[in-house]
Amino acid sequence: MAMLNFEKKYRVRGGTLVGGDLFDFWIGSFYVGFFGVTTIFFATVGTLLIIYGASLGDTWNVWRISIAPPDLSYGLSFAPLKEGGLWQIITICAIGAFSSWALRQVEIARKLGMGYHIPIAFGFAIFAYVALVVIRPVLLGAWGHGFPYGILSHLDWVSNVGYQFLHFHYNPAHMLAVSFFFANVLALSLHGGLVLSATNPPQGETVKTPDHEDTYFRDIIGYSIGTLGIHRLGMFLAVSAAFWSAICIIISGPFWSKGWPEWWNWWLELPVWN
Repeated sequence: MAMLNFEKKYRVRGGTLVGGDLFDFWIGSFYVGFFGVTTIFFATVGTLLIIYGASLGDTWNVWRISIAPPDLSYGLSFAPLKEGGLWQIITICAIGAFSSWALRQVEIARKLGMGYHIPIAFGFAIFAYVALVVIRPVLLGAWGHGFPYGILSHLDWVSNVGYQFLHFHYNPAHMLAVSFFFANVLALSLHGGLVLSATNPPQGETVKTPDHEDTYFRDIIGYSIGTLGIHRLGMFLAVSAAFWSAICIIISGPFWSKGWPEWWNWWLELPVWN
């Protein structure tokens, strides 16, 4: 369907969650809505605060700019602006922008009469972020356990947390998350390669149909999940990867403070080895 024709389908009144018709309009191809306004507000304020925080530092090198969370001594209280308070406000703005974007997608889905699978999937990504900057710090009793906002400083934080638990790759939830990530890449790359090969045949041959695609995988692996099924599988693998990536960091510290290799001692102590 041509894009212009498709826009007529969803450029209809209604479906809004908040504000009624007040923000129910478009700017070009961008649907605004109440949550579009809040997204712009939170994103703008957060970005300006990051720039302000960078101005307080000693470098404008984009790789080294860092907005650090409050010191552990502040616990879960509000910190002075220049001692972690900026990080706290930026975190609020980030959560506000991400949540607003998901709710804006809910309104678009309501206009189109479609399911909520897109905002739900995005919700898992938001959950993974909130797990890092809200849930885990709250469970550990200090905002200082959140990660800093910066490129190199963020990577340093990831490395330090990994070494804190000796070998983070032994975290069972991390194993599940990585497995789902890789499985998702494999499944959707196979799907993408199949679609490209079907729709771009050699010169002189006709474009293949989904029946040909199904037949190909039935011949190769004995089963084809189908054109709708592969997208459902892709969503399942993607949200599973995000979910277990959140779980793997939530349990590291609040529920397991030793080295993760030590967790696997239960396997060595099974009676079967005796």
